[in-house]
Amino acid sequence: MNGLGGIALVLGLVALGSSVLAVTRLKGMAAFLLMPKILAESLALWTVLLGLLAGVIGLFSASPALIVINLLLGGTAAFLSMRFILQVTASHTEFEAAFGSNWREQIVPERRARLPQKRWLIRLPQAPQPRWEQDVAFWTIPGTERRLLCDLWHPPTTVPSSRLAVIYLHGSGWSLLDKDAGTRTFFQHLCAQGHFVMDVAYRLMPETTIEGMAGDVKRAVAWLKTHAADYEIDPERIVLAGGSAGGHLALLTGYAPYHPALTPEDVAGADLSVRAVISYYGPGDMRAFYNYNDWKKIGDLLRQTSHNPFLQRLLLGSDPTDRKNFKDGFEAMANLFPGAPDEVPEWFGLLSPVEYVQASCPPTLLLQGSGDAGVPPAATRSLAEKLRAAGVPALYVEFPQAEHAFDLALPQWSPAAQASYYDVDHFLALMA
Repeated sequence: MNGLGGIALVLGLVALGSSVLAVTRLKGMAAFLLMPKILAESLALWTVLLGLLAGVIGLFSASPALIVINLLLGGTAAFLSMRFILQVTASHTEFEAAFGSNWREQIVPERRARLPQKRWLIRLPQAPQPRWEQDVAFWTIPGTERRLLCDLWHPPTTVPSSRLAVIYLHGSGWSLLDKDAGTRTFFQHLCAQGHFVMDVAYRLMPETTIEGMAGDVKRAVAWLKTHAADYEIDPERIVLAGGSAGGHLALLTGYAPYHPALTPEDVAGADLSVRAVISYYGPGDMRAFYNYNDWKKIGDLLRQTSHNPFLQRLLLGSDPTDRKNFKDGFEAMANLFPGAPDEVPEWFGLLSPVEYVQASCPPTLLLQGSGDAGVPPAATRSLAEKLRAAGVPALYVEFPQAEHAFDLALPQWSPAAQASYYDVDHFLALMA
């Protein structure tokens, strides 16, 4: 083996490993590869180039057999990754089905001119810098000194305001992380379209329950409607959006704005309706979510992790003031469910957005990876079908082989993330 042949072999093996990981569906214990898989998906273009480079360099191998091996390795990697790119960026007919064949003409011309023209631009253009306010208190929990915080993202001064606002709810497993969690590129992109963004740090378990989180979301809606004039937005054009658990909360509060078990007394008389809902891989049916993940086993594993002294030091940190909730969050997540669906059916019914579907539900955009290791695509698809049957404009966009959180890793390069931005941009333009 000469030097070039060896280099090509290494490059080909790396490229093939990345491409195979990008298109492999993770389940069970393989879910520990979640982050590498998301990165492999985001860097699919680079895997194509790496595979081609391996094949070209491999032509200079001393051995004919090694030439063939390198060509096969590099060619297979390039093929798998290019096929992935083409699949996740493929066009669809969801907008036509939800809004009619003339849906583009329903968008104001000057707003239409700012929209991206392609679902994937290879590298996302740099957006103009928005104005950003951090740690703005939008509510104080009655009877306490606990303040709810948010970040406010204003459109750049060079961009005309759409007067539409997006209240965004971060992914959390209902127990971890905080606002400003890998979403800056997304918010800059939304602001470049003229939208206002309120990034909410809702309370997490064990500080509150999922019902309490829904209440915090409604407090955010009430506060933003009260201050709409201050931020030059239309209180009738507020959109709830979120990812994962945040997507679930967006669906739940958007579909059940006045449910007494999900609405705090301090906002019971407020207007809590929203213009639309956007969910990135949010569970629409908690029963399906429980069964899909075999949550009894996951809960046992999380309990072992949270009680293991070494892993606790390694993973959870020790700062009790950490807003990402790492110290207590894993143990709280282990106790997310009070029982199985057949043991506490009323709990699952209360917290499943699919149970609240009716004709009055707001227009909804559901974004889902078909390879999602945590949220069942079939359940999200069923939610879309139920919404359509009720007469609600609903779009279900499935990204083949894409993983949970596909929009958060390197969105500047990610084909799936950019394609989802395209759908969000056009959906919001219709709602503005």
